[in-house]
Amino acid sequence: MNLLVTGAAGFIGSNFVRYWVDAHPDDGVVAYDALTYAGNRANLDDLNDRVTFVHGDIGDPVLTESTLRDHAVDVIVNFAAESHNSMALIDPALAFRTNVLGTQTLLQAARTVGIERFHHVSTCEVYGDLPLDSSELFREDSPYRPRTPYNASKAGGDHAVRAYHETYGLPVTITNGGNNYGPFQFPEKVIPLFTTNALDDEPLPMYASTQNRREWIHVLDHCRGIEAVLLRGAIGETYNVGTGLEKSIEEIADAVLAILGKPDSLKQIVPDRPGHDRRYLLDSSKIRRDLGWEPTIEFEAGLRATVEWYADNRDWWQPLKQRAQIEESAWSAR
Repeated sequence: MNLLVTGAAGFIGSNFVRYWVDAHPDDGVVAYDALTYAGNRANLDDLNDRVTFVHGDIGDPVLTESTLRDHAVDVIVNFAAESHNSMALIDPALAFRTNVLGTQTLLQAARTVGIERFHHVSTCEVYGDLPLDSSELFREDSPYRPRTPYNASKAGGDHAVRAYHETYGLPVTITNGGNNYGPFQFPEKVIPLFTTNALDDEPLPMYASTQNRREWIHVLDHCRGIEAVLLRGAIGETYNVGTGLEKSIEEIADAVLAILGKPDSLKQIVPDRPGHDRRYLLDSSKIRRDLGWEPTIEFEAGLRATVEWYADNRDWWQPLKQRAQIEESAWSAR
């Protein structure tokens, strides 16, 4: 089987490529990435002899179609997205161009070429948010209620994927995942941001709503969930990939500081961004019941290993710290 993995130089995409070439060494993998702010070619450097890299944008119809044909691609796994929530507040068009129009362009190429499977990787954020005191979970049939430009752009991409299945019969599947953590995550995201700042004794900026909670999943458990859907999932279906494990932002800060032996005084409160979601929690019973998947990495062990990876890989993250920095109050002037 030949796979095209889009967004392959990003965090989840590069981890998926690594996972797939190890678990399925007989498959061909084409890593496709536009190398925008969070795409890092170095994430794949040690796989050069096992993976074909194509520098390209999913919004380029000529290149996407020719890549699918030239490499006899059977399956597309679409991770490509502009995923910087704060950046999408400043420049929402950037998120919509890639996450909606780019996804539609890739879908059209897949339809034209006759791809066997188009798997689209989405997010829990398309469902909106939950009250902190709620017992509700997001199910695959929960209504979409995105609250920010990034969330809405991801929802738009999901709708395009379903439309191509219903209208044109394109064989698709979708997964919605929780907050990922692990190695190779761009240092704008909260766990690598807290870790790299703490390593340099710099403040850990926490939004004022410090008790807002997220569901956390190690990136390798997420990759295994996508693998389960590719191998055993039903065409046209959506699967939530979650752990049920919730942590507040302050709990994450406290855990990172404890692992590194740094003082609580490094915690710093910053204003909430507009549309800051309170809580996400996925009902992942469908993928567990129907496909036999379940998470295997316990959070405390996974977090410690992740923090230690950043401590050991300063040469990887330090050059990235100045990329795509956002002044977290910039939107107030617009």
